[in-house]
Amino acid sequence: MNIENIEAFVYVIHFNSFNKAADALFLSQPSISARIQTLERELDVKLFEREGRHFTLTEKGKQFLPYAQQILQSMKKGKQQLQQMKATPHEVTIGCTISVSNYILPELVPVMKTRFPELQVKLLTASSEAIMEKVMSKEIDLGLVRNMTHPHIDSVKFYEDPIRLFVHEGHPFLRMNHVALEDVGRQPLIFFECGSLDWMKLHHWFETLDHPPNIAFHMDNLETAKKLIMKQMGIGFLPSLSVTEEIKARRLFPVDVPSLASLSLRTNLIVRKGEYAEFYKPFLEMSREVLLQTALA
Repeated sequence: MNIENIEAFVYVIHFNSFNKAADALFLSQPSISARIQTLERELDVKLFEREGRHFTLTEKGKQFLPYAQQILQSMKKGKQQLQQMKATPHEVTIGCTISVSNYILPELVPVMKTRFPELQVKLLTASSEAIMEKVMSKEIDLGLVRNMTHPHIDSVKFYEDPIRLFVHEGHPFLRMNHVALEDVGRQPLIFFECGSLDWMKLHHWFETLDHPPNIAFHMDNLETAKKLIMKQMGIGFLPSLSVTEEIKARRLFPVDVPSLASLSLRTNLIVRKGEYAEFYKPFLEMSREVLLQTALA
């Protein structure tokens, strides 16, 4: 039985017109009529009662209609499934920065393997600039980097991680109702430098103080910065996701500084223009859901 003949039958019923069904299927009206007649011969029943330009469904036609609609719906779902399987790669190489590799991917990869069990995942850690180049040269399928743009790259926001002030247990800030930027500037700072624009904002805010900040240590390694704060060598600003475990263990404590509430570390997902759209959209939705749960835990 030809699926096109069933399609013509359903379209005629849907539009209540042979002419409109023909237009929708980009066919002539005689072609639609021929397909209906062929279907009637295949089924050995009369589907329509025709009176000039008017027609009505026969009882046999009414009985067959829901089955015809179900056949078309099943065909549509089958096509969608095949297209989705074709769009989802069997192997994906993800490039990311060190912070993403340490604090984001360990939360995402297990869930990714559950959602895409056949997917083979390869990870590469490098700077944002290096990852951008590797995405463009097709060495990497998608990248997780700081906010970057390029005419040959699709770049969308992946995750916005609040940057907050963290102190060790027993620090006097934990007993204060209000902590101002001036208070922070007088404390020994473990300053972690990650190169994002919001860290530059922090530099600019400190420049507005009457006295320079007391930067005791200038670090380029996040883990080292955390450990120095826990050893009470100073206080520091850190991306919130990087200290989830330390907060749970009550080894580090967040302190609100109202004037710095808008600080954040943004990570973007980048892919070559027009590639992996069907994969990275569900990947984005899954990732945001997982990261939100992690942040709230």
